[in-house]
Amino acid sequence: MSLHIIKPGLQTTIQDGGRPGNLRWGLARGGAADTFAMALGNLLLGNPASHPCLEVAVTGPEIEFTCDVSIAVTGARFDLTLNEQAIANDRVIAVRPGDRLRFGALKSGARAYIALAGHIGLPPILGSLSTHVIAGFGGLQGRPLQAGDRISLRQCRQESARQLPPAYRLDYSTRPLLRVVTGLEAQHFSDDTLARFYQGGFTVSPQSNRMGIRLAGEPLPVEGIPQQVSSALCPGTVQVPPNGLPIISFVEGQTIGGYPRIAHVISADLHRLGQLTASARLDFEVVDQHAAHRILAGKYRLLAELPSLL
Repeated sequence: MSLHIIKPGLQTTIQDGGRPGNLRWGLARGGAADTFAMALGNLLLGNPASHPCLEVAVTGPEIEFTCDVSIAVTGARFDLTLNEQAIANDRVIAVRPGDRLRFGALKSGARAYIALAGHIGLPPILGSLSTHVIAGFGGLQGRPLQAGDRISLRQCRQESARQLPPAYRLDYSTRPLLRVVTGLEAQHFSDDTLARFYQGGFTVSPQSNRMGIRLAGEPLPVEGIPQQVSSALCPGTVQVPPNGLPIISFVEGQTIGGYPRIAHVISADLHRLGQLTASARLDFEVVDQHAAHRILAGKYRLLAELPSLL
């Protein structure tokens, strides 16, 4: 029982919840770029929220199945077909041997997730199957999937037909808003500079990747900011390098850095980074720590309540 990759797409990888707890060893968490979308697909199939799945970035694959298995596609909106028949996101889809899943045009968002009612037959590294693209390990030989790859599936099962409730169907068609808390070196920036940052005006640079989201636009002034001692970074940290164009640390980002940290994307909004497309214009909204905790608790509560609603 396996998946056969007919066409790989731009960057299709095996991902799960990553490898948290290893920052002190210099290893980023990695894993799914949008853990919320991944969790929705897995919970729809009765899997744990961080169960290994396929992450599809920008241009999707064509996949042939050799077993009876249920799947669910969540996250970014693509034109999807199964055996040339249109299918929809956010619902359980029964797949039979010989069926072909094809991703067409991307309509909104950047990354979709193919959740599987079965187990990917690969050995975990540090407790995870996730592909660490920058470091080149995990997943299948530490790389994005290629045409001709076959991925073993075990304990495949069929799930009953169901779909996500409307409140759980993600919308990526609106202008992205990222809520942030004040960064540890924000006091080194003038009030005018901070106001410019929070007023937006930045777009996502095409040079962005799983290591960092680079922003384009009018540079922030950095003259007079004292040199920083290298300090801890984690996903969501917003640094301002000497060119004045902020960089948001992403799932495979560095674990330390020496640029001033102007802000930090709150944990509840990190999944939104995974759906940013090149040239997308961003808005930032500053919140305090209490609000950040409250918003995150709300996200956890939504996921905890989902199984009872299916």
